[in-house]
Amino acid sequence: MRLLLVEDDRLLSQGLTRQLEKSGFSVDAAYTAKEAIVLGEQEDYRISILDLGLPDGNGLDVLKKWRANRVSFPVLILTARDDWHDKVNGLKAGADDYLAKPFQTEELIARLNAIVRRSEGRVHSLVKAGRFELDENRQSLKLEGGTEHPLTGTEFRLLRCLMSRPGQVFSKEQLMEQLYNLNDNPSENVIEAYIRRLRKLVGPKTISTRRGQGYLFNDVS
Repeated sequence: MRLLLVEDDRLLSQGLTRQLEKSGFSVDAAYTAKEAIVLGEQEDYRISILDLGLPDGNGLDVLKKWRANRVSFPVLILTARDDWHDKVNGLKAGADDYLAKPFQTEELIARLNAIVRRSEGRVHSLVKAGRFELDENRQSLKLEGGTEHPLTGTEFRLLRCLMSRPGQVFSKEQLMEQLYNLNDNPSENVIEAYIRRLRKLVGPKTISTRRGQGYLFNDVS
């Protein structure tokens, strides 16, 4: 799941990035309002963490510009200012949640997952598709019969992308965008390699190839 982290404190940004990547997010970092506006409008993110206090502008202005330009991914506002006015203004501008510094990383990740679940119309932390259940908290796949199989970070991100929208065809480029950030330089064959590994778990017919189009997860019991 691809995430945009907008935070001018580089040490905090780097620390959060490490924790978020362990929790199944692919993170792009922006340190200024200008960078955030450009990335938010050009890239395909599932969610963003947005700091209000940026060196070249207010995070609320970034959010307002995104929403004015129909950038619709969910946004969690992150700020050191524990002021109810900031919270109200952020929610009015189109934010989905609010967390004041200092905070626990576990709470931030829990809030992010809750926001994504709401955006997908889900209640629980399980992504269900056909006979399979993907546990976001444990980063594991429950197979038919109840066997649970742990996943690597990349396996989890790829399978989550496919299972969250069963029946939808994802091109290789779309999957690469959700699995890797702008600083990564994966080989062109990496998607095929992970698809082969996942098919060993779920079966070759569960993840189908549409020649010239991409891959889809078959939601069939």
